[in-house]
Amino acid sequence: MAVDYAVIVLYLAGMLAMGWWGMRRAKSKSDFLVAGRRLGPAMYSGTMAAIVLGGASTIGGVGLGYRYGLSGAWMVFTIGLGLLALSVFFSARIARLKVYTVSEMLDLRYGGSAGIISGVVMWAYTLMLAVTSTIAYATIFDVLFGLDRSLSIVLGGAIVVAYSTLGGMWSITLTDMVQFVVKTIGVLLLLLPIAVIKAGGFAEMKAQLPDDYFAPLGIGGQTVFTYVLIYSFGMLIGQDIWQRVFTARSDKVARLGGTAAGTYCLAYALAGAVIGTAAKVLYPHLGSPDDAFATIVKDALPVGVRGLVLAAALSAVMSTSSGALIACATVAHNDIWARVKGIAAMRRKPDPGDSGAAPTADGAGERAEAPDEVRGNRAFILLMGLAVIVIALALNNVVEALTLAYNVLVGGLLVPILGGLLWKRGTAAGALASVAVGGLTVIGLMVSLGVLANEPIYYGLLASLVAYVGVSLATPPTDAAVLAAWRARLAGHSDGVPEGEPESDTAGSVASALRPPSAAGRA
Repeated sequence: MAVDYAVIVLYLAGMLAMGWWGMRRAKSKSDFLVAGRRLGPAMYSGTMAAIVLGGASTIGGVGLGYRYGLSGAWMVFTIGLGLLALSVFFSARIARLKVYTVSEMLDLRYGGSAGIISGVVMWAYTLMLAVTSTIAYATIFDVLFGLDRSLSIVLGGAIVVAYSTLGGMWSITLTDMVQFVVKTIGVLLLLLPIAVIKAGGFAEMKAQLPDDYFAPLGIGGQTVFTYVLIYSFGMLIGQDIWQRVFTARSDKVARLGGTAAGTYCLAYALAGAVIGTAAKVLYPHLGSPDDAFATIVKDALPVGVRGLVLAAALSAVMSTSSGALIACATVAHNDIWARVKGIAAMRRKPDPGDSGAAPTADGAGERAEAPDEVRGNRAFILLMGLAVIVIALALNNVVEALTLAYNVLVGGLLVPILGGLLWKRGTAAGALASVAVGGLTVIGLMVSLGVLANEPIYYGLLASLVAYVGVSLATPPTDAAVLAAWRARLAGHSDGVPEGEPESDTAGSVASALRPPSAAGRA
C-alpha cells in the first residue's frame, strides 16, 4: 500500500496548497464568497459537478447498485435531473440577481420580511449536509490507513476547514476542479471498466444475478418518486448549489455550464450502479451494501490505481463537504448574524460621530471595509467548520441526518422560492406561512412516522403549497416598488448605473436593503 499512501498524501497536500494559493486571490467579499462572479464554462461546469456528486453519490450510489442493480442509479440520476432543471429554467435569472444567499433573494422578492426565517432553515440544512459529508471520511480513512472513526473525521474535517477558511470560494473552486478530474479518471475511466471486466462482462453479470437487477424500476416506483421530490427539487433551492450559480461569469455560462454538469451527473449515476452490480457478482455476501465501493477498490484494483480511485472517493466527499461548509457559513454570517446586528444597531441611538453605512442584510460597508467582510466570513467558516466536526463525532446515522436535512429544506422552502420566481401574486405573508406550515408538517410527520418515511415530504409540500396560495390571496399584493426592483434585477439591470460605477440597491423600500456586489468584485 506504500504507493497508494503516497498518492493520497500528495493529494491531501495539494488540497492545502490550493487553499493557500486561493487565499491570495480572495481580496473582497465577492472573491471570498462567490469567486468574484467570474468563472468561465469549463471551470463552472467542473466545480458544479464536483459539489453535487459527493460521498453519497459515490459510495452510496455504488451501494445502491449492489443492493438493487441498475435501478440503484435513480438517486444520483434525480440529482442530475434537478441540476439540469435548475440550469435550463432558473440559473440565468438566479445569476442575474447578484445576491449571495437564497434568503437575500427572498428578501428582494417579498420585501425584506422572509429572510431571517428562511435563513435559519437553510442554515440547518447546510449544516447537516456538511456534517454527513464529514462523517463519510470515517469510511475512507479506515480503508486507507486503518484509522478509527473519530480520528478519521477530525483529520478529513480539518483539511477541508483549513483550505476553505484560507481562500473561501476561490480555494474551493480550485480544489473542486482537481477533485472533478480525479473523480472522472478514478471512477469513470478506471474503476468502471475494471469492475465490469473482473465480474466477467455484462453477459456474466446478467447470468449471475436476478432479472430485477436489470429492471429500470427494480428499486420501486414510489422510491423513485420520493427521490425526485427530495433530490431533484432540493437541487433547485439549496444554498450550496445557488452559491455556485452565483460564481458564473454570465447567465449564459450558468445555463450551459450547468447543463453540462447535469449531463455528467447522469453518466456518473449509471457508472455507480454498474460498479455496484459488478461488486454483487464478485462479493455476494457483504455485510452492508455501503461496503461495496471500498471492497471492490481494495481487492480488485492494482497498486497505484487503487490509490487514485480512493483519492477519487475522497475527492467526492471533500467537494461536497467544502461546498456545504462555505454555504453554511455564508448563511450564518450574512442571513442571521448580520441581521441580528442590524436589528440591534437600529434599536440603539445613532452615534453622531459614526460615518459608516448602516448595517444591511449582506453586510454594510462592504465597499469600504472589504477586508473586514473577508475576515468576518473567514471567521464564520472556521467556527462552522469546528461545529461540523463536533456534531459529526456525536452523530452516527448518516442517512437519517441527510434525509432530515433535505425534507426540511424542500418542505419548507421549495414553494416560496419557486413561487417567488414564477407567481407575481405571492406575498411575504404567504411565503412566511409556507415556510412555517411546510417545515412544521414535515418535522411532525417525521417524528410520528419515522425520519425515513415517504409521507412527510408528500404532505409537507402539499401543506406548504396550500398555505402559500391561500395566505397570498388573502393578503394585499406585494408593494409595486418591490416588484419593480425585483423585475429589474431579474432582467440584469441592477439600478441603471453605468458599468464601472458603484451600485446602489434599487429596492430602497426593501427592509433588508440588499446590496449587489461592488464593481471591483465583478471585474
